[in-house]
Formats: sequence, C-alpha cells, structure tokens
Amino acid sequence: MFNKILIANRGEIAVRIIRACREMGIATVAVYSEADEESLHTQLADEAICIGPGPSAQSYLNMEQIISATMVSGADAIHPGFGFLSENARFAELCEKCGITFVGPPSKVIRMLGNKKIARSTMIAAGVPVVPGSEGDVEDIETGLKEAERIGYPVIIKAALGGGGKGMRVANTPEEFPEAYATARKESEIAFGDGTMYIEHFVVNPRHIEFQILADSQGNVIHLGERDCSIQRNHQKMIEESPSAAVSPKLREKMGHAAVTAAKAAGYVNAGTIEFLLEPDGKFWFMEMNTRIQVEHPVTEWVTGIDLVKEQLKIASGMPLEISQSDVRIMGHAIECRINAENPQKNFRPSPGTIQGAHFPGGNGIRVDTCVYNGCKIPPYYDSMLAKLIVHAGNRKEAIAKMQSALGEVIIDGIDTNIDYQYEILKNEDYQSGNFDTGFLASHTIAGVKINEN
Repeated sequence: MFNKILIANRGEIAVRIIRACREMGIATVAVYSEADEESLHTQLADEAICIGPGPSAQSYLNMEQIISATMVSGADAIHPGFGFLSENARFAELCEKCGITFVGPPSKVIRMLGNKKIARSTMIAAGVPVVPGSEGDVEDIETGLKEAERIGYPVIIKAALGGGGKGMRVANTPEEFPEAYATARKESEIAFGDGTMYIEHFVVNPRHIEFQILADSQGNVIHLGERDCSIQRNHQKMIEESPSAAVSPKLREKMGHAAVTAAKAAGYVNAGTIEFLLEPDGKFWFMEMNTRIQVEHPVTEWVTGIDLVKEQLKIASGMPLEISQSDVRIMGHAIECRINAENPQKNFRPSPGTIQGAHFPGGNGIRVDTCVYNGCKIPPYYDSMLAKLIVHAGNRKEAIAKMQSALGEVIIDGIDTNIDYQYEILKNEDYQSGNFDTGFLASHTIAGVKINEN
C-alpha cells in the first residue's frame, strides 16, 4: 500500500479522498491555487503545496507543477479525483514515465476511451449495443449531411474528444444541421483544442443510466449496480439515485453484463463508469465510459456498502479485488442532490462570494460531502458545486421524503444556491412517481423556471 498520496484536485472530492486516505493510514498532500489557500482540503491534508494562480490553466491543469509537487513531497501516487486532469491521457502517461502511480486506468486505456470514435468501435467489436452513428470522422458539413441522412434524424453532433456536455448539438432536420455542426465544432475547438466530430442517432428523451464497475490488474471485473442520472440540465447531472425505478432485476443483470463486457473489452483497470441510454421499451445503448471516480459515487456506496475510493487505492497498489459479483447486494435506496453556487432564477448564473453562514443536516441515513465552512470563499474560477447531499432509506418513497427534510435544513448564506430548485424537483408528481427522463427539466416548469435546451 502507498505511504503518501498527492490529491490533484480541490473542493469536496479532495476532502473525500483525504478522509479515505486518513482511514487507511496513508499520508496526504494537497495542492492548491492561490485562490484556494484557505480551502478545507488544504487544512485537512498532512501537507499543502501551492501550484499557481487562481485560473485552472495555471494551477490545477498545470501538469508540470503537479508532478513537481509530487516529487518534492515524496508522494508515491497521484489521485486525480474527477474533472481537471482525471481523464487526461497525457497526464497519466507523464505519471507513468516519472514512476508515479496514477490512481486510475493506464494512459493507453484513457486515450482509447476518451476518443468516442475508438470507444464506439471497441464496443461494437465486443457486442455491446451502440447507438447507430457515423463510421469515421465527419470533417465537413457536406459529409455530415450525408451521414445524417443515412443514420436518420434526429441526430446529435459530438466532439470526438468531448465531455461534460460541451461540443454537442442536436439537429432535427437537414435544415438545422449546418448551424448545429458549425456551433458544435467551434465549441469543441475552444474547449478541447480539437475539432474532430462524429454523428449519432439522437435518442429522444431516454433515461440516463450508468453502471459502476471495479476492475483489478488481475483481470477481475464486477459491477455495483446502476445509477439513474436522468435529472439533468444541458447534459449536466443535478440529481442521481440508485437503484433506478426504470430498471428491473432482469434488466439490471443484462445491463450489468454489458457493462462488465465493455470494461473487459477496453482492458480497464480501477473504478470506472459505463454510461447507457435506456429507452422505455428496455432497449439500451452504450454512450461512453468515464475513466474516473464519479461525482455521484456516494449513492452506490450507500446501497452496496462499498467504499469506492478505498477500492481505487487498493487496486492502484496492485491488490486484487476482494469482492466477487455474487457478493454485491443492492440495499435500500439512495438519492444525491448537487448543491451549487448558482441562481436558477437568473439562468443558473454562478454565484461566487464568501459564505456568511452554513449549516448542514445530520441524522440516520444522511451524508454530506462538502468543502464549505463559515467564512470560506467561493472563487469564480471553478465548478460551482459546493456540496453533495446524499440520503439513504429503505425504499424510494422514504428516500425522497428524507431528502426533502434534509434539504429543508440546509442553510448557506452569502451567496445564491439551487437548494430551493432541488426541493421543488423532489415535490413534482412525475419525479415522485418515477415518471421522468433526460427531458424532464426541459418539459417541466420548476420553481417558476422553464429550461430551454435548444
């Protein structure tokens, strides 16, 4: 096992990793930007090293500075968390070349799965169901129009190296295609420095179902059930739960088998997530694989009793999985709400500033993952997520009631948040009945807000 780990991240996930390491007797090194000097993760870690100014490009995305901090601190490994460099193949490769263990899959696997075109072909070869799409790069509008006609409208134009909802546009007709293509490509070039595009048939308002997998270096792969991530805005998840109301035990077994097959086909090692689109008739399609720990991993931890971060560290150190598929049990129901510094009434405008007062709920079946404390500063440079509120109960109805109660206790003064908006989602009859899909927020007015995702 490792003696010391550097966490190449910030916020609540850095705090989460530090706590797991502490329980395992592993020393921790936090890195921070000048804007995060007083952040909670810098205070909880055994050591803290400044790696640059506030903007991400000069700090949390600065590979050389992070590697240098690792060397100086004597850390054995780097845990990248999620976001930033967590799915950057070049960074993982740099760690490998420097003799530093990257807590995640090998760089070649990240590179393969990060390219959606290559990932598609890998899954097709393995027999994993994949949404019909283009066979090669779509280099211009004319080629795209021909491919779209072959695939069938509506289509979604995607950046080959994309993620996080960027570089994606839907075209419902040939007339809409040119503008959608041009916009998606431009966005991809800005966000990822690459304008390679491909096209898929657009599955209208499916459920977004993802399967958590664990894979060790000995070739053992298991899944830990599904998470329903259908409540989302502009492809950004807001509420996640496990298990899904739309997945029967028989379907879970079928989708879980596909997830394990996908991971094995990719030669995957460590924790990862296979994302599927699920249609009402039970057909499901591989969408992508995330090669990192997910924001929503706590709901899986609640229903399985398995600490995913600790499992990541064990696998990265070379240990085989101690859990077999038959050991996995789904117990009760868990829901996670992402509490963000944003104002839903003003088009979800980010709300940086200073926390003047904060209170979070507690009690049986309530978990809060956060980096927030009274007086802490929320910089304008990073993702707006402040905390994750997670509840666990015997069934879905009880979990919803517990989440409503817990949200009602949360107090965050000094900045705007989406707490009231989340509460209103939970009150909605369609949400409570489990009658929702990825189009839910666009088709419902919540707290007086109607989302336009065109």
